[in-house]
Amino acid sequence: MSQPPFLSGRLLLSMPGIGDPRFERVVIAMCVHDESGALGIVTNNPVGDLSVRTLMTQLNVDPGVTPIDAMVMAGGPVETTRGFVVHSTDWVGQSSIMVGTSWALTSTIDVLRDIAAGKGPRQWLSALGYTGWGPGQLDGEMRRHGWQAAPGDADIIFEMPCGERWSAAYDRLGIAVSRLSAEPGRA
Repeated sequence: MSQPPFLSGRLLLSMPGIGDPRFERVVIAMCVHDESGALGIVTNNPVGDLSVRTLMTQLNVDPGVTPIDAMVMAGGPVETTRGFVVHSTDWVGQSSIMVGTSWALTSTIDVLRDIAAGKGPRQWLSALGYTGWGPGQLDGEMRRHGWQAAPGDADIIFEMPCGERWSAAYDRLGIAVSRLSAEPGRA
């Protein structure tokens, strides 16, 4: 069996009827996907009404110029107390992981300090937790009707309203979400 293409730098979209309510209608920015496993950040599921400014205050970071309306996303069910920032590649910290030319991922507080000071990345999204898969696990889930890969269009995660990201990503694939079925077809 051939190895499926790695998904780093792409968006991963849940299919209807994925069977796990934590992943209904999610858009995941895939940051790592290789033979060791996969890691991504859900980009369209806010943590209640938790703002980035409130999170910064809890971390003893003066929110400074951080936008008032920036919300923290529930990045996934793994390590939900650990913070991540998916951001444009115009800012790179010591621990940043470059994800192709699409975006970068940073999990250290320096990115929040620079965002608050107006010296951070031009575009960013803050999250608590991540989605993770062991070796070959995501590949198997994709073969069993759970996920759809999409191009890593950064504007979907950085510029589009949170509630529109899932359907917009499918639209870019030429797929009308109203025509998607929760039941896989058989040939």
